[in-house]
Amino acid sequence: MSRFWIFNKKLSKGFTLIELLIVIAVIGVLAAVVLVAIDPIEQLARGRDTGRKSTNVELGRALEANFTNSGGNYIVPGIGPNWTADLQAAGDIKTIPTSPAVPATLCTGGGEIGTGSQFCYKLDVSAPTNPRIVVYIKTESKSEQAKCGALLSWSAYLSAFGRGGTFCKATEPAPSDAVTLFAP
Repeated sequence: MSRFWIFNKKLSKGFTLIELLIVIAVIGVLAAVVLVAIDPIEQLARGRDTGRKSTNVELGRALEANFTNSGGNYIVPGIGPNWTADLQAAGDIKTIPTSPAVPATLCTGGGEIGTGSQFCYKLDVSAPTNPRIVVYIKTESKSEQAKCGALLSWSAYLSAFGRGGTFCKATEPAPSDAVTLFAP
């Protein structure tokens, strides 16, 4: 009888193939549910938008520093695609920022326009004693776009208030838009 018991004990160790397949299937279904709930593409887009917002503030403050260092004139950056390189040459930024996976941003409109690294800026000199700038780029995450509904979502820095934020507008932000962006 003891031999039969030992033989039976050896056969009952471990899981059957069916049990293993069921466990693997359940884990696969749970992983798919978690992956859909997390939405990794949206999480990556949010991360890139956070980087854009931070860089907008950095560039806006660099332009403000340049304004102060040049005696109250926006001498640097010049008009054109190398305005971030001009800021770097002037020592206002250490490295030229890049925007990861840039959504389509067309730097158009009135005033001075720069397109360095897909970050755009506009300069409004209609009030020579108090020129204003805006640095902006379009955001891409669904959460940022949801804030704006049918309008486009922009990450913008406006010198009139010395800070940046999310801006909802069908067209590109302008320096005069600061009142509507930061209105109470």
